[in-house]
Amino acid sequence: MAVQIIIALIPIVGIVMGSVVVFFYLLWNHRRRVLLIKTGRYDKPDFDMPSFSLLAGLLLTCVGLSLTVFLALIQGRNYGLLGGIIPLSVGIGLLVYYGIRRGEKAA
Repeated sequence: MAVQIIIALIPIVGIVMGSVVVFFYLLWNHRRRVLLIKTGRYDKPDFDMPSFSLLAGLLLTCVGLSLTVFLALIQGRNYGLLGGIIPLSVGIGLLVYYGIRRGEKAA
C-alpha cells in the first residue's frame, strides 16, 4: 500500500518542482530586465518573424503531413486524423504568412 502512494507522489513532486524552477527562472529574468532597463543598458532583442515562420512552417507541415498519411493508413477517416491535420494546417498557414511577408518586402 505504501509503495502505491509513493509511486503516485513521484509525478506530483516532479510537476511541483518543475513549476518552482520555471517560476524562479521567470522571476529572476524579469528582475534582470528591470535592472537593465533602470541602468539604461537594455537592448530589445531582434526577432526575425519571417525566418521563424518559415522554419516552423516547414517543420509543422512535414510533421503534419507524415502524421496525416500515417493515421489515414492505420485508422482510416475518423477523429484521430485531426492529430495530423491540425499541425499540417498550422504549418501551411505559417508558410502562407512567410510568402505574404516576402512578397511585401519585394514590393
